[in-house]
Amino acid sequence: MRKFILNTTLLSALFGGWGTVQATRKGPRDWRLILMWVSWGLTVAIAVGTIIKDAEDQNELEN
Repeated sequence: MRKFILNTTLLSALFGGWGTVQATRKGPRDWRLILMWVSWGLTVAIAVGTIIKDAEDQNELEN
């Protein structure tokens, strides 16, 4: 679990979501807002996938 919490890639993706939340609260609700949420979701998914892949690669090197 620590590898997820302390990973800077995931932290930056999550903090990037703060801008999306602010745009949702203050901005217009149109198709661009949906694209912002999809983009943020993909960014988080890629960050999690990268963390998992790095952990698997590190386990392979240890064995």
